[in-house]
Formats: sequence, C-alpha cells, structure tokens
Amino acid sequence: MNFIEQVKQKAKSEIKTIVLPEAEDVRVLTAARKVEDEGFAKIILVGNKAKVESVAKENNIEISGIQIVDPDNSEKYEEYVNAFYELRKAKGITMEDANKIVKDQVYFGMMMVKMEDADGLVSGAAHSTSDTLRPALQILKTAPGTKLVSAFFLMNVPNCEYGENGLFVFADSGLNENPDSDKLAEIAASSAKSFEQLVGKEAKVGMLSYSTYGSAKSELTEKVIEATKLLKERYPDIKADGELQLDAAIIPEIAASKAKGSEVAGKCNTLVFPDLNAGNIGYKLVQRLAKAEAYGPLCQGIAKPVNDLSRGCSSDDIVGVVAITAVQGMK
Repeated sequence: MNFIEQVKQKAKSEIKTIVLPEAEDVRVLTAARKVEDEGFAKIILVGNKAKVESVAKENNIEISGIQIVDPDNSEKYEEYVNAFYELRKAKGITMEDANKIVKDQVYFGMMMVKMEDADGLVSGAAHSTSDTLRPALQILKTAPGTKLVSAFFLMNVPNCEYGENGLFVFADSGLNENPDSDKLAEIAASSAKSFEQLVGKEAKVGMLSYSTYGSAKSELTEKVIEATKLLKERYPDIKADGELQLDAAIIPEIAASKAKGSEVAGKCNTLVFPDLNAGNIGYKLVQRLAKAEAYGPLCQGIAKPVNDLSRGCSSDDIVGVVAITAVQGMK
C-alpha cells in the first residue's frame, strides 16, 4: 500500500467534511466523485448549482449524492456575512463589503470551516496561492500557540532507504522566502508535528545548511545555528540537530564522520531548508530526478486545515490533498 492509500485508510477512521470551492472545474468534480466513492471524506462543493450541474453533465461526471452549496441561495449566507463583518470590522470592513466578499466561493467556503459546518478546505486548482491563503488568514487565523503559517511538501521517494523508508517532509518549500532564525525554528516545530500527524512516526528534524557543525562560518550558517538553538530551547521534546549538510542529515555513514555523537544526524526525515530558494529547488530536484511523489504545498500553522493546489494539478492530485487535509483535521 503506497503512502497516499495509507492516508486514505487513516482518514476513514474519522470521516471529515472537506469543502471544494472551485466546483465548476472539471478536475474538482472528478475528484469529488472519487473521494465520495472511496468513502474517506465527505465533500461539499461550493458554486452556482446550475453551472456545476451543467459542467458535470457535459463531462459525464455523476455528482448525485454530493452536496452543492450556492452562496447566493444559502440559508447560512446572512449568518456568515454577520460573522465575517464581526471578524474584520476592526480592519475597516463595512457590512456592504462583507456582503460582497462572502459571495466569493473561497471566502464562503472558509466561513463554512470557521463556523464548523465543515472541517477543512482545499483550493488552488483555479486560484493563486494568495487567493487561498489570504481568506484563510483573515478568517481562520493561526493555530493556538503557533506564530507562523508555513508550507511543506510531503515527499515519497521510491526505492529509498533514507528518511522514513523514503518519506520526508521538506519545509518551507512554498511560502516564506527568507525566514530569520526565529521563524525557521517555528517552521521546524510545525514540520515535526506535520510529519508525525501524516506519517505516524517520530519526526527527526535536520536543520539544513551548506555547513555541518561549523565546517563553514558565515551569516547564512549562523542563522541556522541560532534557529537550531531556539528550536531545542522552545521544543525540547522534538528530536532535531543542525546545522547539517544534506548528506550528514540523511546518510548514517556520512553523519558518523561529520556529526559524531548526534542522535538525529543520518536519520532525518523532516528537512528544514534555510530559505525558499533552497526548499523549492530541493523538492523539485527530488521530484524530477528521483521520480518522487510530491504532495503540496501543504499548509501548517492555520487554525483549521486549509491546503493549496497547483493550478496544473490533476484530479488524482486533488484526491490526495483532500485525504491529507482530512487527516490534518483529525484530533
């Protein structure tokens, strides 16, 4: 059983309701049908009901039994508008603004999650990352005890003995461009939690650099050294080490030479990159050269599960992210 099938099985143990607000997209409708048929989550489609049904009919997608909510005709619309106004009035939002904003399908879907009419949301097939994350941060905000929203990829590398049998979290690979030491420590803490939640194994965090244990000195390496120190002070239960070069982080023989005495080096399954350049390049290299499955960018640090899709995603990609989102919503 591959990784995403394991996630689906886990999701079946506590069925969650996930909102898909891009319901007029063929890929989204196809994915919704697959999710409902496989039975690991319930789907709510948000969109103009007549248009959604027309697109489904034109593409021979059977959507009977899947709930469709039209913001224009929803009995919850006024309740959501009032709640959104209360959330944002301090930022200058008027009631007239709230009425217009909540008609947007992503905002409406986010209010469903906020008001606990759904457990999570997946968007991005037809929207930019900012169009998904902006309403998430305005409405849901950050999780308690979390300072920062960040993004990660769950990498499943075939025929790989490293990490957790080829499973890794790569972070931040999608959102924060150049986090300072404080933010890097928070990204690492969130990433450890994400790994354990999705993979079900203990996270071993590698704080990556071009240096291992002071083999080079610069402003760049000092940032990672300080981040590692902060991480260990704030979250002493997380197994982590740094600064580590990639080979010292994942290969036991290299770790024995470069990072003697480390209980983490050579065994890392959660890789924290020093900036977005490194994280994005790293995940794409592994995805393309090792033919790895790359799930993401997935979000962490938001109060409720929200995940972004690539606009080039397939229906199967959406199904996988819905499964991950459902598991993120489990207690």
